[in-house]
Amino acid sequence: MNSKKEHYNPNEPDDHPLNLASPGKRADPGADEAARLYSYRAPGSFTDRIDWSNPDDPLLRQVMPSGEELQRVVGFTTDPLQEAECVPVPGLIQKYPGRVLLRVTRDCAIHCRYCFRRHDKNRGGEELAEDWAASLRHIRQDWQIREVILSGGDPLMVSDQRLAGLAGKLAAIPHLTRLRIHSRMPVASPERVGDKLLGWLNGTRLTPMMVIHCNHPAELSKEVVAALGRLAEGGVPLFNQSVLLKGVNDRVDILAELSERLLDARCTPYYLHLLDPVAGAAHFQVGENRAKKLTADLRLKLPGLGVPTLVREIPGEGAKTVL
Repeated sequence: MNSKKEHYNPNEPDDHPLNLASPGKRADPGADEAARLYSYRAPGSFTDRIDWSNPDDPLLRQVMPSGEELQRVVGFTTDPLQEAECVPVPGLIQKYPGRVLLRVTRDCAIHCRYCFRRHDKNRGGEELAEDWAASLRHIRQDWQIREVILSGGDPLMVSDQRLAGLAGKLAAIPHLTRLRIHSRMPVASPERVGDKLLGWLNGTRLTPMMVIHCNHPAELSKEVVAALGRLAEGGVPLFNQSVLLKGVNDRVDILAELSERLLDARCTPYYLHLLDPVAGAAHFQVGENRAKKLTADLRLKLPGLGVPTLVREIPGEGAKTVL
């Protein structure tokens, strides 16, 4: 998509960390270089939730460039999930039977420092619109595909008009039954959840679902909870996936509070991912044994439906590996 007006960008996210005044920010001589390699970006509706006096604020840690990103760590690569090997046509990823992931854009409203596609984003934020036709042809020809996942970047960076058109084309493929949206936008920019979005989500015969991405209870502002409420009341089942991140949510009390608040917002805690080993994010890694202990402790605090499934994604495996 080349037209700015077709791109959803409500807050014109800031693109450089030095524009952010943080009274408690520690001197970090490597931050500028980290930002050059992977730019800072976060909308005001997200940064308003940050405690800028606390250099260890869990939301700040997720978005602020750090010299730690410059460390080279064995096993941490630019394509940790080897997605390049799972692309039948440009813009489409097919890892598992019965479903495909359609990347509608590379753009995101927020640049999470641990993102496994962080190196891909540096190619530019343009929508992969030129690849939709080939993707649709591939989906039509594979009768085993029942579900399409819209991803990116973040698919909700694309306008509702464009997404409605895509949803209609997908609904015209007879063997498809479900349309799943993976988006951080309801958390990063909750104002994105409006009537037009709900209209196209419910405007076809496909069963809509949305998987959001929230890592810490402090992300769940009243505006975010209201946005989730609009989706739930609009008949869209909600699920959350988190990444287990050192210094952000690697405590049982934080994970328990996150699950409780998600359940209260009618969003099911779905997956807790071990960090994908992407170059630049090794400082967020939590070991597998500690992760297992955290989830075991969660089971003692929460009802079963509040305990997300701890998983690791291993390239080439036929499904996520449950730990």
